[in-house]
Amino acid sequence: MSEREAGSAEMALRKGSSVALSGWPSEVQMNPAYVPGLEVKLGALVVLFSITLVCGFAPLCLVRGAGRCNVDPETRHKVVSLVSCFAGGVFFATCLLDLVPDYLSGINEAFSSLGITLQFPLPEFIIAMGFFLVLVLEQIVLALRDRSAGHSEERRALLVDSSVQSHDRDGRRHSHGREELGGEDAHFHVDFNSTSAIRAFILVFSLSLHSVFEGLAVGLQEDSQEVLEICVALLLHKSIISFSLALKLAQGKLRRAAVVGCLLLFAIMSPMGIGLGIALTETKSSPQHQLARSTLEGLASGTFMYITFMEILPHELSSPQNRIPKVAMILTGFAVVTGMLFIKM
Repeated sequence: MSEREAGSAEMALRKGSSVALSGWPSEVQMNPAYVPGLEVKLGALVVLFSITLVCGFAPLCLVRGAGRCNVDPETRHKVVSLVSCFAGGVFFATCLLDLVPDYLSGINEAFSSLGITLQFPLPEFIIAMGFFLVLVLEQIVLALRDRSAGHSEERRALLVDSSVQSHDRDGRRHSHGREELGGEDAHFHVDFNSTSAIRAFILVFSLSLHSVFEGLAVGLQEDSQEVLEICVALLLHKSIISFSLALKLAQGKLRRAAVVGCLLLFAIMSPMGIGLGIALTETKSSPQHQLARSTLEGLASGTFMYITFMEILPHELSSPQNRIPKVAMILTGFAVVTGMLFIKM
């Protein structure tokens, strides 16, 4: 082969390689731009887990360690009540502005991809099934307790605020009032057969399932700038949700170990979703997978709707004290989440 022919062959090889690479994803052609995006995702995974835990453990001192912190019980109760109202506004906005819209958008997109035209409001029906799932589960538990004990011991919501009464195995009655919650010898326990524990775990489950989908959305992003923007908004959003969730769990009669376990479960869900999204960037999900995911998210939205509108808000507004400040805190919590969602968009 002559020198001219060798040069022509080399030029053709370079041209062919350039044409071949032009059809590849931009992440492969520009590897330096792809690596920072992956680094942002991994960094968000670690930071999101850490901040969620920190914000989750913060209310425990407020609710459980008041005696050690030398906080007046009456003052602490007022602060806890107002912060709890703020949490109620957070959950209200999260349910109506975050969970339900994300679910409806995802399931409608899945139906469109499959070429399915609905004549029946199936997405809303799935939400209702999630709502009734919690309702039926609680009533079954209450019916079993009524049959075995002769009367229902728990008639209040998960978030007991005034006084909580329970029976030990010997039938002796114990009353835990507001004053005792702030005392030096205050103690907390949980009957894992009770509806309070079930409601707490359902609340954690519904939030955790949605957190997986939020993390999955972050992990599936390919542009590093979009990943960073979504992660910042998600970090702020999750911090508020984690604080509110921990406050609700701590106000219930759950053991500290149970509260810590729930917070760990909730904290790890979004990082798990980010990890799954990173793993799935190479393989795009099918419409069937999207439909299954949206169905699960719809059930989670229904359970969360039940907890929000049947438990949290009615409980906080049932007490006659500080009505106007409570409403103001609910509106503040709603406004904060609304602002976070605007940033997220």
